[in-house]
Amino acid sequence: MQTTIGTDINYAAALLQKGELVAIPTETVYGLAGNALNDEAVLKIFIAKNRPQFNPLIIHVASFDQLNNFVTYIPAKAKILADAFLPGPLTFLLNKKDIIPDLVTAGSDKVAVRIPDHPLTKKLLTKINFPLAAPSANPSGYVSPTSAQHVYEGLNGKIAYILDGGECIVGLESTIISFDETEKVIVQRVGGIALEEIEKVLGEKVIQSAQTHELPDAPGQLKSHYATHTPLLLGNVNDLINQFPDQKIAVISFKNNYIHKNIIQQYILSPSGDLEEAAKNLFKTLREADSISTDIIIAERLPGEGLGRAINDRLNRAQHIYK
Repeated sequence: MQTTIGTDINYAAALLQKGELVAIPTETVYGLAGNALNDEAVLKIFIAKNRPQFNPLIIHVASFDQLNNFVTYIPAKAKILADAFLPGPLTFLLNKKDIIPDLVTAGSDKVAVRIPDHPLTKKLLTKINFPLAAPSANPSGYVSPTSAQHVYEGLNGKIAYILDGGECIVGLESTIISFDETEKVIVQRVGGIALEEIEKVLGEKVIQSAQTHELPDAPGQLKSHYATHTPLLLGNVNDLINQFPDQKIAVISFKNNYIHKNIIQQYILSPSGDLEEAAKNLFKTLREADSISTDIIIAERLPGEGLGRAINDRLNRAQHIYK
């Protein structure tokens, strides 16, 4: 299969209607989209990504009103949060209707659904009459893509088309929330909407789940995820450098500049100390650090607040298999 890159929304819609896969831009990362109501199309997503079928997918819709077609009940707090943040990087995990195939949810009775905030994809969703299942458009477990070129590097020859919407402006996957039986908000995955922002809108504290599961209900909860090919270690940069005196090292930091003879390349996510800028640059930086000839990548933890939580979560999962 020849993979092409372009901006033709009508062509993308036609391919999706035929059951083919299209990589789509969102404000978070690029997604690998297929008809969420078509088992064959959904299966193609798992095959193209080499993604385990126990890892559920997020479905994408054009408007909040469309949620009623796919979920059995929408809590009042979901509407409050939708008014504040959607379209945008917030995903709801809700009880699904039977129209959603079990393959999409990995057998769970809950489906993750969101409304993406990208002009091309918003227009695309109005041209089709089905939701799009769309995990990140990269080989399973690797760093998520934030540009059309990233998608091409990982999936060339496996999908028909990449809808090019430029670089993603958020750069981290969406925050996923669910609701308990009392409709208390539970954050299943930290992401592009900070916990503090959600709490400010609701006027109450939210619960943060453990977020690491072998058989997750929500996407992005596997212990090992976002991994670079080069081993990545997370912690105190100076201490880690001293543990590997003979290694060639790439360093990823928040705003600090480190000097050491073994540092081959240094990447600063935000020289001004801006967490949003750091989030936008994270996956691109991980890919760049992985492309140079070093023995290890050392990354420092960011402040555990705002989007710093989500950045630390991604870095922690990236290093998991090297522990």
